[in-house]
Amino acid sequence: MPERTPVLAANWKMNKTIEETERFLADFLPNVPESGPEVVICPPFLSLKTSVELCAQSRARVAAQNMHEEAEGAFTGEVSAPMLLELGVDGVILGHSERRQYFGESDEALARKVPAALRAGLEPILCVGENEAQRDSDETEGILTRQIEADLSDVSEDRLGDVVIAYEPIWAIGTGRTATPDQAQEACALIRGLIETRSSEAAAAIRILYGGSVKPDNAAELIALPDVDGALVGGASLDPADFAAIVEATK
Repeated sequence: MPERTPVLAANWKMNKTIEETERFLADFLPNVPESGPEVVICPPFLSLKTSVELCAQSRARVAAQNMHEEAEGAFTGEVSAPMLLELGVDGVILGHSERRQYFGESDEALARKVPAALRAGLEPILCVGENEAQRDSDETEGILTRQIEADLSDVSEDRLGDVVIAYEPIWAIGTGRTATPDQAQEACALIRGLIETRSSEAAAAIRILYGGSVKPDNAAELIALPDVDGALVGGASLDPADFAAIVEATK
């Protein structure tokens, strides 16, 4: 079984100006270890160039929060993979629950975006997860199965292991609620099992992150779970000391 290096991704969402990004990285980057988990900073679009330049002398990588599946065209307000690559961006978050909920991003769109990112050489961080009503109605397995099967439908078996999947229980995002270790492990194991139905090699290699109120005091326990390979961190990643503590807790 290949060794899966943990990934800790900081999703800043619509937070931090360029100046605030500079201050954060000045405080945070000295805490990035020379070995251990991969650290990925996911700032707003306007801070991507600054982040790439400042992270260049560290092990930290940079990912965008979204992209369009087409390389160019009449898509006002969108950003393409070639634009991200020109900046030196390494990856991109796709299908975050807020993109799905507030901007109508569909599984059909993600089925186009994920392979487009892979073709361009960007590492996709595909987000999947259920909301509170779906969890309470025991629909978690069905929701995850539908999302994984649809969103990865056009990714070939030999590229499945290059995708990073972030399981984000929507009921735990920004609420202070966190999935119990058993809940997180059960969902991430389910996701790995769905990948295994297509490729056992990809299932062993693919990295599955947990996202949902990850904090310094719960990160180590969550990431120690057998099928959890890191974290997609929201609110706690906005503070350089808190995110550094999460990195330290998972070394």
